[in-house]
Amino acid sequence: MKSSNLLSRGILIGAIMALSIWFFYPLDKKIKLGLDLQGGMHLVLQVQTDDALRADSDSDMQRLTTDAKEKGLTLAPVRLSPTSFQFSGLNPENKDALGQLVRANLPFWDSAERGDTVVLSIKPAEATKIRELAVTQAVQTIRNRIDEFGVAEPVITPASGYRVVVQLPGVDDPERIRRLIKNVAFLEFRLVRGGPAPTAEALGQVAPNLEVMPGDIRDDVTGAVTGKQYYLVEKVRVITGRDLKVAHPGQGKLGEPVVNFSLTAQGSKLFGDATGANIGTGLAIILDGKVVSAPRINARITDSGVIEGGFTQQEVEDLTTTLRSGSLPAGLTYLEERTVGPSLGRESIRSGVRAGVIGTGMVVLVLLLYYHLAGVNAVSALMLNILILFGGLGMFGSTLTLPGIAGVILTIGMAVDANVLVFERIREELRAGRTVRSAIDLGFERAFTSIIDTHVTTLVSALFLFQFGTGPVRGFAVTLIIGLLASIFTAVYVSHWIFDLVLHNRRVEKLSI
Repeated sequence: MKSSNLLSRGILIGAIMALSIWFFYPLDKKIKLGLDLQGGMHLVLQVQTDDALRADSDSDMQRLTTDAKEKGLTLAPVRLSPTSFQFSGLNPENKDALGQLVRANLPFWDSAERGDTVVLSIKPAEATKIRELAVTQAVQTIRNRIDEFGVAEPVITPASGYRVVVQLPGVDDPERIRRLIKNVAFLEFRLVRGGPAPTAEALGQVAPNLEVMPGDIRDDVTGAVTGKQYYLVEKVRVITGRDLKVAHPGQGKLGEPVVNFSLTAQGSKLFGDATGANIGTGLAIILDGKVVSAPRINARITDSGVIEGGFTQQEVEDLTTTLRSGSLPAGLTYLEERTVGPSLGRESIRSGVRAGVIGTGMVVLVLLLYYHLAGVNAVSALMLNILILFGGLGMFGSTLTLPGIAGVILTIGMAVDANVLVFERIREELRAGRTVRSAIDLGFERAFTSIIDTHVTTLVSALFLFQFGTGPVRGFAVTLIIGLLASIFTAVYVSHWIFDLVLHNRRVEKLSI
């Protein structure tokens, strides 16, 4: 073995060691801990995508009725479902005019005639697109709110079934976070057609285009909720929270905390048209399915307004945060909520580290007892394997979880397995009468195929876990992938180099293996 070749290989190994140390040291700053190790919150939220469909369809219907009015056609849409509306009492002329408007302005809607009735429905592909977009917007909105709160390294990802998974490591005020996310801030403005009434039944028969919405009765002095009242409001929304441009805390006429808001250009036009045509009518401000206030429209309102509701200052600040970071396109339902305390996380770290140390110690002991001095070679390669593994975690910014620690321990087993394959091959060659140098070279050469086979099959499994798994499963997959790649390098390249270094310029008749 030439000295220059030995030196270049040693430099490469040293460089990888140095880079690994650079990427993971200090551990507490370079390696992020997962929810199960650091403590925090785990939430699974269901996005109520029907809300997004209703908001989009309301906007389309409002635009359709406005365009129809400009052409002298008065339409009264009645909602049948989140994706369909019905227009009744149309003569053939009006049906033709409506059909032309739909084709010109609503390309994603289908129409069907049933006598003097026309039913408009959103096309299924468009409905699916709106639902998926609602989930994407919900993810972004929740992330904006969490970022404003200052949670480090949150994990907020969409999941199947129009769900969102939220993991917040290191949260020290879970109740505040819970309120911040729970305050969905799905804001709607609807015209009032009846109420307030002490009970829903007192509002009488409800027309198809109306629905009953609850609201709280609050004490004028303390702001405490003292009862319930009910309003009859139109199903079609005037505007929603998506039409807001700016929201900030303010004070009402009596100094009470309120939320001041301004609207986008499109929202201003819609709001101005609706309020201008309904002066003297109540306007319900509905937040998360509850009427917070229903002021009387005294004049046309365009680009700004006030949300009042007997809020405390803290409630106003939280509501402003949620509105400013973006109103959710749809409501959310909590399907799962887990809180991991910091003490439990620390105990998980202690248990994981203890298991890793004990496991590694036993492996080292067996290697040294069974393979003698050659076991020192395997132990050295194993230590470098762990070093590279943590360096890889630091380099890729991966999060270490409890299953990730299990991946580290499994990696140790895979690395030792590779060394065992090589050493047993070397023993076979020595028993066959080969020289030490020849036995080592042939041992590595003939074990290489088996090592690649075992590692590649496990690597493929780990890649599938990473692709289709979530949370801790992906953490396990990441550590396993990095560890397997490191294992191939250390068991084949580094271990062979150590043997070459020891045997360089020396004639050895017997190998301690």
